[in-house]
Amino acid sequence: MKNLFLASTLNKKIEDKTIVWFENSNQYLVLEPLVANIVTDLSQNKNLDIIADKLENNLEIPLKIAKDFIKDINDKILKPNITPLKKKPDNCYHKIPETYLFIKYYQINSKVFKVFFSNEFELSLIHPKFAHLEVLEVSEIDFIFQVFNNSKDTYLIVDSVVIGNWSAEDIHYFQGKFSMKIIECVYEKGEENWMGVFHASAVNYNENAILILGDSGNGKSTSLALLQAQGFHCVADDFVPIDTTTKIHAFPAGISIKKNSLPVLLKDYPELKSSAEYHYTRLNKTVRYLPPKNINYQKKHPCKAFVFIKYDSTTEFEITKISSTKAFENLVPDSWISSIPKNVSIFLNWFEKLPSYQITYSNNEMMYKSIKNIFEDEL
Repeated sequence: MKNLFLASTLNKKIEDKTIVWFENSNQYLVLEPLVANIVTDLSQNKNLDIIADKLENNLEIPLKIAKDFIKDINDKILKPNITPLKKKPDNCYHKIPETYLFIKYYQINSKVFKVFFSNEFELSLIHPKFAHLEVLEVSEIDFIFQVFNNSKDTYLIVDSVVIGNWSAEDIHYFQGKFSMKIIECVYEKGEENWMGVFHASAVNYNENAILILGDSGNGKSTSLALLQAQGFHCVADDFVPIDTTTKIHAFPAGISIKKNSLPVLLKDYPELKSSAEYHYTRLNKTVRYLPPKNINYQKKHPCKAFVFIKYDSTTEFEITKISSTKAFENLVPDSWISSIPKNVSIFLNWFEKLPSYQITYSNNEMMYKSIKNIFEDEL
């Protein structure tokens, strides 16, 4: 049994598991160390008999069972991850619109972005979360973005360079790429200089930051807004960029507030009562956007911890430390992590050093206190 070509992998032992990254598919798997070792041997095209003999001796099992086990690993784990991802062909070069229905200007830090939208749908994908950054038409433009649709796909062009096109099913990837190009422009760093972007919120206290994570509807954005009202600083909501020095950078999109969070937030943010509502039929949700306060683009924050948060009216307060492997399995699927091997290694080393906590709460004061304790190493 031989694979057609060598598969490049990186391994990192975390607790009693091994995380394996496959370069061709840019996928991560959390495996038992024994399985990870076999995957590594197979990826290097080592002889099946040698791998089987070693397994037979280590586990004291019949050679046939060892070979069947190895074949199973090869077929179910290695093969699906050794085929390089196919780049989607781009077909928009001759279909760029001559006119656009909407033109918006946004100022982020000192940079001015002029963004063209071909229709209201494309506008709705981007504008609501950046509306607080809108400025009047200006003559000095730093970057020009064009967003349009050809009745099938949504396209993005930045400064006359075609970035890509996305189907309706992949529209969230378009939104992520748009935001990625924004941070590249704001911080003057190419994609190769970013370790990853995480579907989380980030809050800063003193010199450090923590990532607040959780499934949609668990209340991470609401918790971020509550913490901001208590003197913590919002760094980013839903889109947290971290560079290859492992520093968290600010991302100035609005904090998304769902309708059922309004009662608890109106005391601190009365402006939410009259702010615009945006209805996302496809996602079955209605949100308002709260502008982050005092964004500091000069500060880059090291990450102190991962905090998985959940609002639960039946639980006053609970905090537990959770395993790194569990945190990893929840962190990675919704994140974009650089596919450059050097950056992957930086990511794995960075992740290994950070503690992870689960907070379930309905008592806001206890939540504030616990977050402060994490920052101050008092847990």
